[in-house]
Amino acid sequence: MFADRAKIYIRSGKGGDGHVSFRREKYVPNGGPDGGDGGHGGSVIFEVDEGLNTLTDFRHIRKYCAQDGENGGKKNCRGKNGEDIIIKIPQGTVIKELESGKIIADMSGDNRRQVILSGGKGGNGNQHYATSTMQAPKYAQPGQPSKELNLFLELKVIADVGLVGFPNVGKSTLLSRVSNARPKIANYHFTTLNPHLGVVDLDGSKGFVIADIPGLIEGASEGIGLGHEFLRHIERTKVLIHLVDAASTEGRDPVEDIYTINRELEAYNEDIAKRPQVIAANKVDAIFDDGSGIDPVQKIRDEFEPKGMKVFPISAVSGEGMKELLYYVNGLLAEINEPPTVFESEFNPDTEIVTGNEPYTVEYNAKDNEYVVEGPRIEKMLGYTNLESEKGFKFFQHFLKDNGILDELEALGIQEGDTVRMYGLAFNYYK
Repeated sequence: MFADRAKIYIRSGKGGDGHVSFRREKYVPNGGPDGGDGGHGGSVIFEVDEGLNTLTDFRHIRKYCAQDGENGGKKNCRGKNGEDIIIKIPQGTVIKELESGKIIADMSGDNRRQVILSGGKGGNGNQHYATSTMQAPKYAQPGQPSKELNLFLELKVIADVGLVGFPNVGKSTLLSRVSNARPKIANYHFTTLNPHLGVVDLDGSKGFVIADIPGLIEGASEGIGLGHEFLRHIERTKVLIHLVDAASTEGRDPVEDIYTINRELEAYNEDIAKRPQVIAANKVDAIFDDGSGIDPVQKIRDEFEPKGMKVFPISAVSGEGMKELLYYVNGLLAEINEPPTVFESEFNPDTEIVTGNEPYTVEYNAKDNEYVVEGPRIEKMLGYTNLESEKGFKFFQHFLKDNGILDELEALGIQEGDTVRMYGLAFNYYK
């Protein structure tokens, strides 16, 4: 079965933690901080591979993780960066956030490579936090955490022209005749389970890309008979060739078939139904005179040409009428002259998955019998909080709880009434 959708999990690499260390040299008993920075985590990158045309590989491997960055070391040694992971996908793949369905990226047109999740930045070593008042900082910045995301990949075929119609009307035969595509053909309903792309070369013009969209049936717009899987491939096409069995070899009415398929297209996406359509009345070589005097091709013309749909009698088997059909379609494409549909991004993981990690330390100072909390995150919080107001003090308490500082104090054995010092401020601890 052709795979044009997949669900996968991706995770970027965590940034390496900054290191806390101090120079230990002969004759320098109290050397300054020399903790190195952590390495950056690897990113998750999607890249178009021209050799791929399905998402089958993602059925076997569903989890993709970039490498974490290494922690920093002594003597200002910086940790090694984690390796990126590059995920190869076919052109035309739309990458969505699984839960919301929002589009992250459309790997079409000029978009051949995109970073979907950036790796976490490595944390600064304690050497960066030395100041005139804090010459021996005992804290370093942790590396930014990794980011994770569940994705929904959806392949939407990129073609100028889409072939639509009921099963067994001759789409695969037509495609194999007019292009270099060689679809497998057999006399079954839903023969073609995957869209086949072919390049149509025409003398004196640049030609175009044509896709055999698998056979539609009534109810396809509601997902019946794999309808949604097939209909999504029509979304990028500019012109539709509507193929019908003019000879009614299976006993169906070609006029009613056209109306049925168009109802399905409109129910799925009104914009698709409004695109230019050309009707190819196929199997004219199989039409026989039943004595009624009714020309089935003329009947189709009378019904649809007044609605602006040009009708071409053709035989995909013998090639009759093919040249006229293809040159007419090529002319329509030249008039439209617009780039294929590229879906806009609606979700940016790097800005919408927020991570914050300013460092701090929680320690017990046995000499002064007090608990010391310090670090850039604490310093910033105290700078913008008015602790003299009731509202400001409540914010301060929530900050300590939400950041795990109260848990760390309790883990160190703090008791009610003990002193907690944060820079120049001292507090008594109460639950």
